[in-house]
Amino acid sequence: MKMKIGLVCPYNITKHGGVLEVVLALEEGLIELGHDVKIITPKPRNHELPDQPNVIFMGNSTDFRSPASTTTQVSSTDDGEKIDAILAKEKFDILHFHEPWVPLLSRQLLQRSTSVNIATFHSKVPEALMTRTVIRVVTPYLRSVMKYLHELTAVSPSGAAYAAGLTDEPITIIPNGIDLVKYKSSKPTVKKKENERSILFIGRLERRKGVKYLLRAFQLFSQDNPDVKLIIAGDGPEREKLELLTEDLKLKNVSFLGYISEELKLQLLAEADIFCSPAIFGESFGIVLLEAMAMGTVVVAGNNSGYTDLMQGTGAMSIVNPEDTAEFARRLETLIYEKELREIWKKWAKQYVKQYNYPNVVKQYEVFYRHALKEHHGEIRATT
Repeated sequence: MKMKIGLVCPYNITKHGGVLEVVLALEEGLIELGHDVKIITPKPRNHELPDQPNVIFMGNSTDFRSPASTTTQVSSTDDGEKIDAILAKEKFDILHFHEPWVPLLSRQLLQRSTSVNIATFHSKVPEALMTRTVIRVVTPYLRSVMKYLHELTAVSPSGAAYAAGLTDEPITIIPNGIDLVKYKSSKPTVKKKENERSILFIGRLERRKGVKYLLRAFQLFSQDNPDVKLIIAGDGPEREKLELLTEDLKLKNVSFLGYISEELKLQLLAEADIFCSPAIFGESFGIVLLEAMAMGTVVVAGNNSGYTDLMQGTGAMSIVNPEDTAEFARRLETLIYEKELREIWKKWAKQYVKQYNYPNVVKQYEVFYRHALKEHHGEIRATT
């Protein structure tokens, strides 16, 4: 049965991010399976975007800087008649809301929806916001949203934890995914010298990403390994502080690349000996770890709950407490130089990552949508 599906993304569609990547992959995969799919998203301010047949712009998005120095967006529209007109025209079977806690567009749609409403929680909401004052605002808001939702999903147990405290309804875990074909086809463009080694970080330079702990561990690591390079790719509010810390620690082999293209990201992942993501909180899954796995690049990762949920079995050797500088440095040294251990890790990662290939994840959502329609379509018709 062909389904009409609306994927609601509250974030700026011009800014790369994990949620947007999942939404785009779902759109492509569901269309390939024969379904009619539209993305509903706020229009970014100060951007002239071409018409896109599968994208419905509704309202506007504005950047919001949380007290934890993370950046998200809020979105809304003051045109209720437009929402009614679009929903009446499209007649969605399924409306799938990603990060429904992000104000306000999702609630505005939910209040008018006559579709089966599904939500996916991607992030750990309290850790992403980090202050009691903000949480006291978000919690009642999310409660007001959840009464309109028929089915709940999350990308991991960590992602489900906050929502689970606000409802007695079950939350189904459907993981994020990656395009394995893209990563398998990427190869290093420059052949490294035999003894050349590098450690790579890619991500937004904000406090929760833990880069300052990586720099401190790298200082200790470099005392015995002076030729290894540390490459930091990404930008954000902590960049200047981190560059000053690099100078204070007298680190010579550290380079800050700033924002990088997707092509350069793939190249750097392919060339690195270690991909390191020392995030200390706010991670519910870890797509970037999957990307490294898919490239065959060994990972060292922070012991936040999202990463520990993901790195199971052999992958647990990747997990380290970033604030334990000595242990962090030892883990970097072990996983960069112990050849047999690296091969065991790579063999595990090659098999483990297959379950997260996007076609597998899209199929899980398709099955879930059909189940939701079967369970709720009758009750929706009765109430409308």
